[in-house]
Amino acid sequence: MNPPYRIFVVDDNEDIRRLNAEVLLDYGYHVDTAEDGALAWDALQLNHYDLLITDNEMPNLSGIQLLNKLHAAGMALPVIIVSGSLPTEALSLHPWLHIEAMLLKPYTIAELLGTVEAVLTAALGRALKSRSMASQP
Repeated sequence: MNPPYRIFVVDDNEDIRRLNAEVLLDYGYHVDTAEDGALAWDALQLNHYDLLITDNEMPNLSGIQLLNKLHAAGMALPVIIVSGSLPTEALSLHPWLHIEAMLLKPYTIAELLGTVEAVLTAALGRALKSRSMASQP
C-alpha cells in the first residue's frame, strides 16, 4: 500500500483553505496549509509535497510568483491553481511554468477531488515511467 500523498494547500481565504484541507484529510491525504505565498515558500523549502494547490491572488507573494520561485530553485511538483480569475496573462508571460490543472472559484468538492486524483495519478504514472526507463540498460 502506498503512503498517503502529501498535499500543500495555499489560499489567503481562511474558509476556502480550511474547507479544502478538511475535504482532502477526509479522503486520506496528508495536508498542510499556508495563508499566503511567502509562508508557502518557507514551508516548501523545508518539506516534501506531492501536490501544491494554490490560489493566485494572495498578499505578499502571488501564486504565479510562488511558482516562479519554485522554478528558479529547480523544485518540481505538480500544481493546481485555484482562483477567482485564471491567470492566463501572467502565465503567457511565464511560459516555462508548468501547471497541471486550474480550478475556477467557486468549484465543487467533486471537482476538487476529481482534479486532485487526476493530477496525482498522472504524476505517479510519469514517475513510474521515469524509473522504468532509468532501470533499462
